[in-house]
Amino acid sequence: MYQHTRLTNNSFGFFQKFKNFDYILLACIVLLGFISLATMYSTDGGKILFHTKSHFFKLIIFTIMMLIISFINIKFWFLFGYLFYVVVIALLVWTYLFGIQSSGSQRWINLYFLNLQPSELMKICIILCLAKYFHRMKLEHVNSVYTILTSLIIILLPMGLVIVQPDLGTSLLIAISGIAVLWFAGINHKYFIYTMLSFLISLPFIISFLKPYQKLRVLTFLNPDRDPLGAGYQIIQSKIAVGSGGIFGKGFLKGTQSYLEFLPEKHTDFIFTLFSEEFGFIGSAFLLIIYAIIIYRIIVIGAVSRSYFAKIFCFGFGSSIFVYITINMSMVLGLLPIVGSPLPIMSYGGSSMLATMIGFGVVMSAKVHSQQVIA
Repeated sequence: MYQHTRLTNNSFGFFQKFKNFDYILLACIVLLGFISLATMYSTDGGKILFHTKSHFFKLIIFTIMMLIISFINIKFWFLFGYLFYVVVIALLVWTYLFGIQSSGSQRWINLYFLNLQPSELMKICIILCLAKYFHRMKLEHVNSVYTILTSLIIILLPMGLVIVQPDLGTSLLIAISGIAVLWFAGINHKYFIYTMLSFLISLPFIISFLKPYQKLRVLTFLNPDRDPLGAGYQIIQSKIAVGSGGIFGKGFLKGTQSYLEFLPEKHTDFIFTLFSEEFGFIGSAFLLIIYAIIIYRIIVIGAVSRSYFAKIFCFGFGSSIFVYITINMSMVLGLLPIVGSPLPIMSYGGSSMLATMIGFGVVMSAKVHSQQVIA
């Protein structure tokens, strides 16, 4: 699609912006925040300890930040889309050179009040950058060689900087976020087929470059019982916990696998396991319904937005949220290898929640300014 190079300025009053809010989306985000806080309280053993306190303050601060972002005109995010991308690229380079090392990875920058993980911010910035890139593009140029190569560079550059940290899981999530935007921008489907075939052909070559612990994760995924007390321990205990929850769960603060410390990383990547054990199939289904409503509202907001930039961002962000949820839940159920993918809002982690709330804020901005035409 092609739109002229003029910014049409639709000014909204303060109360009109409140009226334009998507209160269903906001209610689901707040409800999810309450559920995550209760679950974090459970991970701390029914006490208000570090994880619960930290998660509570982050929820409050980032929710306020999301509301502030929603009042900022959507054309602001369009105008500075490239700048945000470049800044996060610079942060990734800084992380590679001077970042904090932990558990064999160098992924964080110490900001004193927060250990920032720039790779999480890139999940949002790559969508902003590509949405801006395709906004003014004529339809006949979308599938040109120049456009495809430029898009691949935009995606592969942060991927490379994240892989060397090393963080293969996050780099793949960044790639998926970028590919989702390319799909909605109208890139010919045959290029996605070619890419998939190329990936499958080169898979043995790629595996040879994986680090030993990454190869071990793949082997453990294929056969968790090969090392039940070592590499396979996490996924085996996770499946036991989910299964033991049954239909209605064991009850709040009554999860045996959790409280007897059989579940490692229960406050981050495996938080869905703890939730499923305590609230069972019914609780898990309820959580999935909340996520489904959130994704649906994001797609609806994109569909009604007059700005092509806002449409592409909403579709890309909604798809990314769906992928993050699918990968996390599949991972803890043993359907995918462990890749370190947090569950949006539910999992403990400042950078992940910061990026997610920024994304929700931009979506809200698209809804508040849905009649804004970025020409």
